[in-house]
Amino acid sequence: MEAFHVINHINNIGLCFLLNKQMFVSYITNLFFAIIIMIIGFFFSQFLANGALKLFSARHIDNTVSGFLSTLARYIVITFTGIIALGQIGVQTKSIIAIIGASGMAVGLALQGSLSNFAAGVLLILLRPLRTSEYVSLGNASGTVLHVHVFYTTLKTLDGKIIIIPNGKIVAGNIINYSREPIRRNQFVINVAYDSDADLVISVLQAVIDKEERVLKHPGNFVGLNEFSPSSLKFVVKCWCHTKELNSVYSDLMLNFKKALDEHNITIPYPKMDIYLYKKINKILKISDTNIVERKKSNTHKI
Repeated sequence: MEAFHVINHINNIGLCFLLNKQMFVSYITNLFFAIIIMIIGFFFSQFLANGALKLFSARHIDNTVSGFLSTLARYIVITFTGIIALGQIGVQTKSIIAIIGASGMAVGLALQGSLSNFAAGVLLILLRPLRTSEYVSLGNASGTVLHVHVFYTTLKTLDGKIIIIPNGKIVAGNIINYSREPIRRNQFVINVAYDSDADLVISVLQAVIDKEERVLKHPGNFVGLNEFSPSSLKFVVKCWCHTKELNSVYSDLMLNFKKALDEHNITIPYPKMDIYLYKKINKILKISDTNIVERKKSNTHKI
């Protein structure tokens, strides 16, 4: 009897297979193509990730960002490949895509600030408006760039302070880079007395610039009268030098300007106030003095 039941089960399975032969063949074929799609997607994601790493490395992009972006690209390709493979075997993928989209939106809203800083960090690393060891001004903060991280940037001020700025604020504001250009221009404003000879002042200041070897001849320098201020004549001096020597050249030229002006007896004015006393004021002062003396005498008589 048991053998008879086994034969009946085998016959039923064979009959079921014959009746649903087309469906089984179609399912196996779709499963085979789904596996092929997954294999192709896996190798393509690996190829894409390696290509992205090489591209980022060629552009000298930070290893943290390049690794994160290449891994993110790999998993995105694998995810979409999995969705296509599931659709190949008959799974309804619309609901899966909707769930992934809703999850991504929820995560995006929860991490809105962090994601904005991350996106700004990626832009800073890709576009490179500031680099390590450059002196920059970012809004109210100025300093030398120590690190450009994914979420924040670290500066070191001239007095040794460390400033950490979120990348979102950096991208949203102005970035002033003082170190990117190889040469920069120094500008001086020199005040002299009104009775000074303007031509002599210009020649003296020009001679100081010509003697300084660190001042570049090109793109050209300028010395001229700039303004008639209330108490002095203002001369402006503009000269170019290498960026790394900017501060030292400025300090040395200021000292040399002072020495040259003193040698030619050109006065540098300083704030002063002239007081004029008229006769009426003197009379008033004399009357007030006599009143004070009379009051003192009256007080002594009372005692």
